[in-house]
Amino acid sequence: MDHAGYFIQMAMASLPKRMESIIDQKYPKWRDVEHNADGSARFMPAGIRLLEASLAREFAADDIVCCFPDDLPKFVGPRTRVVGVSTHNPLGVTFAAGVYASIFGSSKEPINSHYAKEVFRILKRSPHRAGFKVIVGGSGGWQITGNDVFEELGVDTVVDGRSESEDVMKLFHDAMAGKDVPRFLRVTHPKQREGLLTPDKRTTFGVVEMTTGCGRRCNFCVPDLNPQIDFPKSAIMDAVRANVREGNNQISLATEDMFIGGQVGTQTPFYFPNREALVDLYTSVVSTPGVNHHLLSHSTMAPAVVDPGLIERLSAVLLDKSPVKVPAVSSHPEGRILSPLIGMETASVRMAKQIMPGKGVPFPIDEWPSVLVQGLTILNKNNWFPVLTLMIGNPGETDDDCKATLDLLYEVERRGLFAFFVPSIFTPLHDTRMENKQGVQESREMTPLQWQIMMKCWKMSLRPALRSWWGPMAWRLGALGVWVWKLRKTNGPNFTWPLFLFASAMPEWLMEKMGKIYRGRPMTVKSRKELLATIKPNHWKHLREDNGDLPDGWQAAKSEAEFRVLPA
Repeated sequence: MDHAGYFIQMAMASLPKRMESIIDQKYPKWRDVEHNADGSARFMPAGIRLLEASLAREFAADDIVCCFPDDLPKFVGPRTRVVGVSTHNPLGVTFAAGVYASIFGSSKEPINSHYAKEVFRILKRSPHRAGFKVIVGGSGGWQITGNDVFEELGVDTVVDGRSESEDVMKLFHDAMAGKDVPRFLRVTHPKQREGLLTPDKRTTFGVVEMTTGCGRRCNFCVPDLNPQIDFPKSAIMDAVRANVREGNNQISLATEDMFIGGQVGTQTPFYFPNREALVDLYTSVVSTPGVNHHLLSHSTMAPAVVDPGLIERLSAVLLDKSPVKVPAVSSHPEGRILSPLIGMETASVRMAKQIMPGKGVPFPIDEWPSVLVQGLTILNKNNWFPVLTLMIGNPGETDDDCKATLDLLYEVERRGLFAFFVPSIFTPLHDTRMENKQGVQESREMTPLQWQIMMKCWKMSLRPALRSWWGPMAWRLGALGVWVWKLRKTNGPNFTWPLFLFASAMPEWLMEKMGKIYRGRPMTVKSRKELLATIKPNHWKHLREDNGDLPDGWQAAKSEAEFRVLPA
């Protein structure tokens, strides 16, 4: 899927199987994967490459092969003792999957879930099945354990954790020896960078790990439960060169928050980014001969407010290497943009305090709406147009919480700012602090305001694509036609007016006057200087003078901090 880009991953997890033709039309060659001379996969997801590197420490290279699902019969034979499967969404219940699949009809099985089940069917039908164990890893393993579908899928063990663990090696040795294996194995995440490995072969999308963990402790997040570790630059660069050597011209540094890179384990809190380390790393990556493109991974919003100079420097380094072009919003000569994935989740301070109180640090969570607006302003100025994810239907979410999020969306629109807003329904992920919480589960359960958030987000996100004279009219007629045909019955009456808003069937001011929608109220947004003043004074010493907007009293606080570290 390298050549189809990241969009195809999102579509695979969101569209129901019967709408696969949309992918076929957009990317007619998405199934044309590349093979090595021996039939093995030329590229694999980074997690599988990591398992391969882990196994290579104790097993002969000739005994390990990575292949695509359709090629399993070529490699599974009488000598096979273990088949490892990495799965993201085997049952179709990850973020976005359930709601977007159900929006379009009764079938809720996303495309990637269908093909995951097909992999397990191939393995169950194998004439050699009695001779090997099926061990499953990846971010979707919790779906198998939580729904107890081991027998249905033919899975022997689900592993939760990274493959570098000694427990994983023991599991594979036991499986090779034909011993009994546990149904579930949770392994400990390495605590130090020395315990981490980087693959030395080509990965899908050129993914190379940069950091693990985040540190903001959002209650709904699984990766944040991992310790903060940043990979050594030398290991990252080795993996970059390995991708280039095997034909990859695109790199993406994988991270839960790119801005913690180079700051883990230092005297400075991780939420004050290390500008020099980050600029140096990204410069080295994109300057590597053979690297033509680089895609940003995940980040957070607050560091953009803390250090606008970093955003400007990174733009100078990365923008020319971005493969993403949106001329309608970009000021770059070729229309290129940088588009990291950033979790906005909600603009309701009340809700944010409950589910993500550390999301805005070093700023108090009370300032979250202002952090979002000021951060997006700084990012847009430097041609960063992020993908902002939102969660709808959080446990205990009220109409007032929804209105607070709509206030933010309309404020962004009034200010002429832009992001790709991507809403999803709350999903209680296994092992998170919210795994036992219950929110909205089905699209028909959504309130009119929750539907309006979803439809307003998609309307704003599609703005750059509807700039032709015929585009808006075609979109309006298409959306209304699908609503008349099916969606009004599928999603219930609460969906009707938000759909009209999305399709621009009538002016929003008129729908508001009719009492059908909420158009948001102007927000009081703090300036950057006012936001910096809300940071704890003992942290002011970490603010950089070249960014300006320093709080009154900053110089005195900095001088006091410097005095304290002077030798006696």
